[in-house]
Amino acid sequence: MSNREFSRRAFLQGSIIAGIGVTLAPLGSRAFAALFEPQVIASPQPWYSANGQARARIDGVSKACGAKVFSRDIRAKDMPGWPTQQGHAMLLKATKADHLYAGFDLSMLPAELQPDRIVTAADLQKDGIAWPQSHGPDPFLPEGQVPMFIGHPVALLIWKDFERFRQAKNKLKFNDKVIRYGAKAELYQTDPYGSFRYVRVGGDNPFADDTFSSLKDSMLFPLIRERKPVWSQQAKINGDLTEQGLYYAEQMQAQLASPPDDWLVFDERYRTQSVEPAALETDNGNGWFDPLTKTLHFVVSTQCPFEVAEQTAHMLAPSQFGVAKLNLHPGYTVGYGSKDNNIFVFYAALAAIYGNGVPVRLANDRYEQFQSGIKRHPFDMHYQLAVNKQDHSFQIFRAHMDVDGGGRANYSSSVAAVGATAAQSIYYLPRSDLAATAYHSRGVEAGSMRGYGTLQTMAATEMMVDELAERLAVDAIELRKKNVLKTGMKNTQGAIPAGALRLEEILDKAARHELWKARVERKQKFDQDDPDHLYGVGFAICQKDFGTGSESPLASVEFSAEGKVKLRHVGIDMGTGMATSQALLVADFLGHPADEIKTGETDWAELALTTSGNPYIISQADQDAALKNPRWVGKLASASSATNSAYYSGHATREAARVLFNHGLWPAALSIWGQGIFGGAANPYVVRREDANWVEGKLTAGGMQPIAFEVLAKKAHELGLVTGVSVHGFNRWSWASAEFEIDGQRESVPLDALAVKYGDGADSAKKSRMKTQGYHLLDRVAVNYPVTQLNNAMVTYYSPVATLVEVKVNRGSGEVKVLNHHSWLECGRVIVPELVLGQLEGGVAMGIGHALLEEMPLYEGGPGEGTWNFNRYQLPLAKHVAVWSQTAEILPPLSASDPAKGIAEVVMIPVVGAIVNAIAHATGKRFRDLPVSPARIKEALNG
Repeated sequence: MSNREFSRRAFLQGSIIAGIGVTLAPLGSRAFAALFEPQVIASPQPWYSANGQARARIDGVSKACGAKVFSRDIRAKDMPGWPTQQGHAMLLKATKADHLYAGFDLSMLPAELQPDRIVTAADLQKDGIAWPQSHGPDPFLPEGQVPMFIGHPVALLIWKDFERFRQAKNKLKFNDKVIRYGAKAELYQTDPYGSFRYVRVGGDNPFADDTFSSLKDSMLFPLIRERKPVWSQQAKINGDLTEQGLYYAEQMQAQLASPPDDWLVFDERYRTQSVEPAALETDNGNGWFDPLTKTLHFVVSTQCPFEVAEQTAHMLAPSQFGVAKLNLHPGYTVGYGSKDNNIFVFYAALAAIYGNGVPVRLANDRYEQFQSGIKRHPFDMHYQLAVNKQDHSFQIFRAHMDVDGGGRANYSSSVAAVGATAAQSIYYLPRSDLAATAYHSRGVEAGSMRGYGTLQTMAATEMMVDELAERLAVDAIELRKKNVLKTGMKNTQGAIPAGALRLEEILDKAARHELWKARVERKQKFDQDDPDHLYGVGFAICQKDFGTGSESPLASVEFSAEGKVKLRHVGIDMGTGMATSQALLVADFLGHPADEIKTGETDWAELALTTSGNPYIISQADQDAALKNPRWVGKLASASSATNSAYYSGHATREAARVLFNHGLWPAALSIWGQGIFGGAANPYVVRREDANWVEGKLTAGGMQPIAFEVLAKKAHELGLVTGVSVHGFNRWSWASAEFEIDGQRESVPLDALAVKYGDGADSAKKSRMKTQGYHLLDRVAVNYPVTQLNNAMVTYYSPVATLVEVKVNRGSGEVKVLNHHSWLECGRVIVPELVLGQLEGGVAMGIGHALLEEMPLYEGGPGEGTWNFNRYQLPLAKHVAVWSQTAEILPPLSASDPAKGIAEVVMIPVVGAIVNAIAHATGKRFRDLPVSPARIKEALNG
C-alpha cells in the first residue's frame, strides 16, 4: 500500500485518494441486487449436519446454478447505469527483443475495420498518465527503443462494437507484418530486481543461541556492479553486521572447498522451467469512463482489489481526463496466485479511459494469455551440502541461485527471497549460506504462482538428499530422519517455527509403508515381468510456509433474534472452498455455522481504520509513533494469496465469534440458567465459561440444561448484549494484541481493532454508542504490536506434506507413467476434510505436470511470441495422475485446540521430488533439470 495515510472508512465511502473518490462494490453486492444473485452465499438446503460437519459446500448450489459472477462474465448491458453498447480492445505487442521498434502498420485492415481509437506511449505521456512505478517503465514501448521483453505492448486498439473488433483481430493475429522493426540492437539491460543473502551459524547445539543469523543480526545485501551482485567490498549497509555475516559465509565456502576427511560434499546444479498457471479465467477487465460525472466504473479480475483501487487512482489522478471518482467492482476469480499484482488490470483501466464514453472490455484469449500472463520463475540453483560420513549429520548447506524474472519486476524479488529461505526443506542445518538474485530477462513476466519459489528450491533439496543417501549407501528416509528439524530448533534465518513439528512422525509412517519397504523386491519382479519398462519408487517431503509476514484479515459475525448467523469476510473464495470453511469456523463458539457468508467484503466503515508506511520496512520507532493513534493498524487488508485463508482468515472469524460468545451468548445462558429463587438451577453448581460445550447446537456447561442456539440468540437480543462483532487482525509472524473494554469488561484479545453491535433490547445509552455504521467502535486501552525485527524471520508458520510415488519408465520411448502415489499431510485442525483432500489431489496433479510435462522455451520460440496454446502445452490429464489409485492420509490434530494450517501451496511440491527420485530408482540415472521429459530420459539411457 501507499505510504500516504488514509482511513479505510474514507477509502470505502468515496473520499479522496490522490484527488479521486474511490468506492469498492463487489459484483453481486447490494448495488447490483436487481441483476445478480447477491454475493452473500446461502445454501437453499441444509449444508451442515447437527454435529457441525459440512454435508456440501455452502456455495455449491449457487456455483452449480451460475450465481457466482466472474468479471469475465460481465458485459456493459449487465451493469446498472452503464450504456448498453459494449466496446472491445486488444494490445499490439513487439515480439523481437533484439531489434529497435519502428512502429506498427494496420494497412491490412480495410477502412471499415480500422480501430476507433489507438493509444500509444505518446498518448500516455501527453495525457499525463502516471503508470504505477511497481510495474516498471514503458507500459507501451516508444518508437526507436528496444523492447524490454518478448511481447512488450506497443499500442492499445479500441473498437466500439464486437463484430468489427472480431474481424479486425482475426486479421491482425499471428500477422508478423503488423509490427515494424528497425536495426538490430543490444538486448535491454537493467539491474537485478533483487538480491538477498541469509547466513546462519548456529550455537553449540540446535537449541543454543545462534552465533550469527538473519533474525538475530541481519540479512545481507550486495552492491550491484555490471548488473551482478558483488558481495565482497560492499557498502556496510548494516555496519559491522554485514562484515560479520560475510566473514562466516567465506569461512563456510573455504571449508566446502577443502573439507575434512570425514566429510562428503555434494556439489551439483539444478534447473527448473517456465510454467503457465493455466487458470481457466484469463486476465480481463471491463470499464466505462462516464465523461459527464468524470467517474471510472471498473469491473476487474483480481486477488487484491484494495491495491488495484489505490494504484489505479494514483495512475489516473494527474491525467488530463479529470477523473473524479473510481467505482471498482471485483468479481470472483481464480488464478493460483497469478491474479495478484497483475499488470493487466491497468491496461484494462486505460482501455476504459480512452473509450470516449463507451464501455470497453479488454480480455485475453488463450494465445494472449500464454503470451502475457504471469509465469512461474525458472530457477538455476547451485547446491552444496556437506555431510559427516560417520554419523550422517548435515554440516553446511550452501545454495546460491539465479532467478529469471522475465521482462517486468513483479514479485520476482520476493519470490527469490522466499525460495532461498525455503531451500532447507525439513532439515536442521547448523550452518547455512543461502543467496538468491532475481534478474531481468527478455522472457514473459514472472510473478506470483502456487508455490512462490519454494517449489523450485525444495524439490531440488529433496532430489539432493535422495542422491546423497545413494552416495552414502544409506536408506534415504533414514538419512532424512537423522537430520530432521525438530520442535524448538531454528530455521536458516534463526527463527523457531511455530508449534509442534511432526516431521519425524510423517517419516516414520513413510518408512513403514509397503511401497517403500518392498521397493527392491517389487522392482526386481516388475522389471522381470515387464521387460519393456523399468520400475521405480521415490519419496520426498517438504514443509511450506504460509503467510507473508504482513497479514491483515477482517471479519464480522452477527446473529439475529431469530437465530440466523451472518458472516462477512474480506477474503475472496477463489475456488478453494474458503466460504465453506469460514462459515463452519463460526460454530466453534456459536455452536452454529453461519447461515450465510459474504466474501470479498470491502465495506468495513464500522472499523474506521488508518495505516501508513510499508509494513515490511517500517522502523520500530515509526511504528511506535503511529500506534499512538487508536485507529492505526499495520496494514489495512491482505490480498487473498499466500495460502492465508485457513489460518489467518480463520483467526479473524474465530476471534469475532469468540467475542460474540463471551459477551453475548454466555451471559445470555447464565441469565437463563440463573432464573428462579436464589439463582435457580445454576446456584448449586459451579458454572464456568471454560467448561462450556456445544452439543448438537445446544450449549451446556457444568451439568446445566442444554440451551438451543436460537433460544440464546433471542435472550441476548432481549438483554441488549453483544450480538455483532467486527474485527481486524495483524500478523507479522506473531499476532498483534490489544485490550478493549467490551460491554463494561476489560479484555485482551489477539486483535488490533474491534467494533460491537448490541441487541434489540439495549437501553438508549448503549444504542447511542452505535454511531459508526450501526456499531460501537471501541478504542484500544492498550496495544502490543510484533516488533519489526520479526520481518527477518521470513517465516515461522509451516505445513508439511510427504509423498511416495511408484512409476514405470518405458525403455524405448522414455515415457514415464505414474502408477500410484500416497501422501501424508499434517495441517493441524482439519475444518473440512473433503476440501483438504481436494486441494491435495489438485496440487499433486499440478506437481506431476511440473515434474514431467509442462515446459516452454523461455525466449525465442516461446509463449511471448503469441503462438502458444494448449495444443503445444501439455497439462496433466487424468491418465497422468493415477486418479483411481492415489491415496492420502491426513494426520489427526494433537488436540481439538490445534489451529488450522494453510496447505494450498505445499500440496504440489513433494510429488515433484518424489517422481524424479522414482525415475532415478527405475533407471539408475539422476536428473537435475525439469521437466524430466522422455527425450532427456532417452538421452540418459542411451548415453
